[in-house]
Amino acid sequence: MASTGGVARLVCGRWTKWLVLALWIVVLAVAGPLAGKLTGVEKNDNSAWLPGKAESTQAADLQKRFQPDDIAPAVIVYERPNGITPTDQAKAARDAQALAKVAGVSGQVIGPVPAQDGKALQIIVPIKVDAAGWQKIVDVVADVKAITEANPNGVAVYLTGPAGNAADSAKAFEGIDSTLLYTTLAIVAIILLVTYRSPVLWMLPIVTAGVALTTAQGVIYLLAKHSGLVVNAQSAGILTVLVFGAGTDYALLLVARYREELRRHADRHEAMALALHRAGPAIIASAATVAIGMSCLTLAEMNATSGLGPVAALGITVGLLAMITLLPALLVICGRWLFWPARPTYGSAEPTATGLWARLGTRIALRPRLVWIVTAVALGAMALGLFQLDAKGLATADTFVSKQPSVTGEEALARHYPAGQGQPVVVIGKAPAAGPLRQAVAGTDGVSEVTEPVIKGDLVVIEGTLRDAPDSGRARTTIDRLRAAVHAVPGADAKVGGITAMTLDMNRANDHDNRVIIPLVLLVVLVILGILLRSVVAPVILIATVVLSFAAALGVSALVFRHVFGFAGEDTSFPLYVFVFLVALGIDYNIFLMTRVREETHEAGTRRGALIGLAATGGVITSAGVVLAGTFAALASLPLVAFAEIGFAVAFGVLLDTLIVRSILVTSLTLDIGRWMWWPSKLAAVHDRPADQEPEAERDLEPVS
Repeated sequence: MASTGGVARLVCGRWTKWLVLALWIVVLAVAGPLAGKLTGVEKNDNSAWLPGKAESTQAADLQKRFQPDDIAPAVIVYERPNGITPTDQAKAARDAQALAKVAGVSGQVIGPVPAQDGKALQIIVPIKVDAAGWQKIVDVVADVKAITEANPNGVAVYLTGPAGNAADSAKAFEGIDSTLLYTTLAIVAIILLVTYRSPVLWMLPIVTAGVALTTAQGVIYLLAKHSGLVVNAQSAGILTVLVFGAGTDYALLLVARYREELRRHADRHEAMALALHRAGPAIIASAATVAIGMSCLTLAEMNATSGLGPVAALGITVGLLAMITLLPALLVICGRWLFWPARPTYGSAEPTATGLWARLGTRIALRPRLVWIVTAVALGAMALGLFQLDAKGLATADTFVSKQPSVTGEEALARHYPAGQGQPVVVIGKAPAAGPLRQAVAGTDGVSEVTEPVIKGDLVVIEGTLRDAPDSGRARTTIDRLRAAVHAVPGADAKVGGITAMTLDMNRANDHDNRVIIPLVLLVVLVILGILLRSVVAPVILIATVVLSFAAALGVSALVFRHVFGFAGEDTSFPLYVFVFLVALGIDYNIFLMTRVREETHEAGTRRGALIGLAATGGVITSAGVVLAGTFAALASLPLVAFAEIGFAVAFGVLLDTLIVRSILVTSLTLDIGRWMWWPSKLAAVHDRPADQEPEAERDLEPVS
């Protein structure tokens, strides 16, 4: 044990293991109460999602001069196909008066406004959005519905508009933390039970991941409370998936190496120290890659994306610390009996030497060039599905997996009123330019109605009703025309905002983030691989396989979304999220495999190293991939299309990565390229060892003709 690192000895020493356990108990006791407060500091209002420098964000800030509260209008529609009756009109009038008194309603209630066809009435209720964001809207919308849906007397009543959409979204996110946590726990527990075939061992990685998640949530709460870190429901939910998925991956790799060492050493403390010493660099490099890759998201223009970066990086970092300190301590405290009924006894044979992955390596080694060419062509064929990818954003009606009440209300509204009613476009500029600004708004094609200018101080605000549905492509095109028109007004310094303008700015910010962050993450991963493998060729080859795997996963996902699930399209952030998760997390498997190959190459050459590396890590990489895929598949339990798409694409991509790309494509490329894989390091000069100089266990891996 003297040859192993000091940290490894500290973590799993005969006495120090108890100190490590005690330290984590103290950390958990402190972090637990703080983690429970994380939801209270989440920011789910518009500012938590919008691009910080976007024109619509600037317009929203200026609009507070006229209306201090952040407002989400609720649009109430009363519909009777045979025509509105005097009784309906009286009810709507009473409702309007009652709605003005509801707590959370801020400003004038407009209506009831009759439709031109005489078959509908409309009331617009301005609802205040405070720091609680969506959660507060749900309560106010419930109070509004209680009034409007009472004693309908045959008239159909719908609630839609931004407040209705927000309430439906809030309900979708309601319990997201517990839903994802329990779903993820169930998936990971089942997979670990199958992997370890032990009634006890599976509990330790889950307990360790749970401690890591609680600790991460506590740290993130403190940063959000005192350092301005932005956390929303999306990043908090993804944190759960990341910590359990990535953390369990690290646990699988460590336990697999520990089991190997238990067969070689009688003392479990020495076995764990060696396992940490040998597997630790790969685990740390993997976690560093993920954390740095996630940190790249802080450069995003979208607030929601940039806020996810530090949250995810912190989660991965805490997960790493728990898996290389707490888990080893728990494993050596409990002893070998944890592996029952398949205890790895001292001196027993290592099953991976002649297992499934060893046999697969034997087959690949017969014709490695043919294998990688066929595999690459197959992945390229999958990537052709990218022509079906339509990541231009989702309309409100397409946002949910199932039809929501606000969507039904939108359809009712569109039957009787201009499509943009209740979600106006807002133009704010300098007061002296009020007249020319109104003329510019009124003269813009696609704007059907324009309000009179409202002046306050040196600013003027003008609202316009869009002819097309606010979430449509035509409406966004109108915003571009409108911006061009008002920006041309001399001295107006006009800004265009509103829901449609916000959507347009979000889509463009996501497009920018895709162009900037995806290449940056690739560069970061390339550099880390170069440092870890001390090679130029290997990192370039591995990055090429990563890009091909990503393209194949995206192509297949696009086909499934369109022709199996029937989704209308993808959110503009979809490619970026899938890429970051697939590359930053999927690179783990490259690192797990290639660091083991490099380790074995020192003794036996690249060819033998590739076969031994595949045999030794194939099982653990597959298990890790299944766990990670399962945790991301848990996102499909949420009724939001964007989450379901990310969950499916990442889960499929991870399985593709582990079963095909890492195990077959990378191995066959390594066998074909040979020692030049390590150029320009000294390993490029290490020739393969002759078969008659190999240990008997290694000769078993030799292909037979």
